[in-house]
Amino acid sequence: MENLSQIINNIVLPQSQRTIGSEKALIAANETFSGSLNVVLQFGFPAQHLAQHLCEQISSATGKSVELDIHQNIVAHKVQAGVRTIQGVKNIIAVASGKGGVGKSTTTANLATALHKMGARVGVLDADLYGPSQPTMLGVAAHQPQQQNGHFIPVKNADGIQVMSIGFLIDPDQAVVWRGPMVSQALQQLLFQSEWDDVDYLFIDLPPGTGDIQLTLSQKIPVTGAVIVTTPQDIALIDARKAIDMFHKVNIDIVGVLENMSVHVCSNCGHHEAIFGADGGKALAEKLHVPLLGQLPLSLPVRVAMDEGKVGDLHTQNQAIAEIYQQAAFAVALAIADKGRDFSSRFPKIVVE
Repeated sequence: MENLSQIINNIVLPQSQRTIGSEKALIAANETFSGSLNVVLQFGFPAQHLAQHLCEQISSATGKSVELDIHQNIVAHKVQAGVRTIQGVKNIIAVASGKGGVGKSTTTANLATALHKMGARVGVLDADLYGPSQPTMLGVAAHQPQQQNGHFIPVKNADGIQVMSIGFLIDPDQAVVWRGPMVSQALQQLLFQSEWDDVDYLFIDLPPGTGDIQLTLSQKIPVTGAVIVTTPQDIALIDARKAIDMFHKVNIDIVGVLENMSVHVCSNCGHHEAIFGADGGKALAEKLHVPLLGQLPLSLPVRVAMDEGKVGDLHTQNQAIAEIYQQAAFAVALAIADKGRDFSSRFPKIVVE
């Protein structure tokens, strides 16, 4: 019989061309007294959602019943030069659009929820200071962050996602009338003066455009990668190109493009219709040589869940939608895992006086 470890290492991970062997994930594979296999795997990305599939594949390949234990070791990856990582946060993912109204905040909330359900520790920073929506979408609009030793304690939603937003600190009916420097300072305070609790992935929901907040992000905040959200519509693609160009100029890697509202799914009959055009995000990703992370639907259940702050329930009750976001989130996690590791925290900070 072929070597047991080699059989397991040849098994392909779903939604990818990777194998257990290529990820160096096999920690142990031992036969028990009852004749079954006890297999221990460890990945550099969240992989709890793969457990059933991998268990079935290993059992089929070896002809034995399998007890599978999956662990993850998510580490900090490289950010732009000259910026140190933040205590309590391993990887920061900026979610940008260049244009408003393309579903960037909805995408952020759903990617965060999908990664959490895959086994990661996740946070969301609402950097859209003029129109904060994450507290509503994540179901924590009625909460207030506690303060401890001059720092905010991020609010946790029902799923355990850590959330910080200017929306917690201002009257929801009050307009934020601030100039650029004040907005940039507020963003830094929300990020650096929050006690993030061992976050594997922190999503930053950016406002539209390429202005002060985006410049602050590139100069002061350690960003592992950026996700660009667009619709297939030509007018949205124009602004998405500008956002991508901005990130290239400030040396922030583009994780990929997410095409949102790619099709409308009728809640009555299930009919799919590309009301904003077809494959615009896919064409943009191909032209700019960045990955297409997914094509997300325009769907009534998604809108209802966002308005009611029940994004976790959406993923639990609507399997088809959950799988779409799960695939997109997994693509993001794999892209981050492929980056080099960050070792800046191991070096002392040198001050010249």
